[in-house]
Amino acid sequence: MKLTAIVAQFPVSLSIQNNLNVIDSVLGQTNPGDLVIFPEGSVSGYSSDITFLQQINLDELKAGLEHIKKEAQRRKINVWIGTCVKVEGKWFNTAQGFSPNGDVQIYHKINLAHHERGVVSAGNALPIFELNAPEGTVKIGVQICRELRYPEQWRWLAQHGAQIILHLNNAVGDDTYQPVWKSHLISRAAENQRFVLSANNAAPKQVSPTIAIAPDGKVIDEMASAELGIFRVELELSKVSNWYLDQRRSDVVEIKSGVSQ
Repeated sequence: MKLTAIVAQFPVSLSIQNNLNVIDSVLGQTNPGDLVIFPEGSVSGYSSDITFLQQINLDELKAGLEHIKKEAQRRKINVWIGTCVKVEGKWFNTAQGFSPNGDVQIYHKINLAHHERGVVSAGNALPIFELNAPEGTVKIGVQICRELRYPEQWRWLAQHGAQIILHLNNAVGDDTYQPVWKSHLISRAAENQRFVLSANNAAPKQVSPTIAIAPDGKVIDEMASAELGIFRVELELSKVSNWYLDQRRSDVVEIKSGVSQ
């Protein structure tokens, strides 16, 4: 079974309309059945200065998300974007998936950055999402930014059936760490034998590249720049395997969780 994915990066701004204009320009290059992934905060905007949340126009944000939902239906694609949202008075850093049939799937970041804590509420679940692709159903997991440093979360997703793990990223500021973050992503793919698609904010100093990695740990494609960029990759899902997972010494070490959904 094959799935075509588009991984997109662009300079994420604090203007919702500007972000939507760029997202629309990328969606205009898709074909029916594509899976498209954008960076963390790609709709709402994102900043290490967490006061940016106070400037978000909630009505504009709601309308923007509804627009992307309709575009996913119209174009018959699966779209995953990052956005901060306010629910019942609480802020969450989320990844949201929009499907061709109008469904919306949401992951709440569970391992918050230090500057988010006390302002943003953490999620408490690692859901597995099902996508309806042209050749059948695909199972995915989602992680956001610094969560690449917590391999147990990725292992849990793999153990519970995720074939692809999406990583929505907004890591900029010190590109000397780029080899470190890239190595983390390669390890997450290879140790779990899963495809990893990571979309980062485009910036002069990216802490991590925008990258697609195969289940054997080989890089399919990558880019690091301050400009809008996309690449299209074909994922052969038969390459996903439990070969190493099934050899685990679970009698010695086992990952357990009381919350799965």
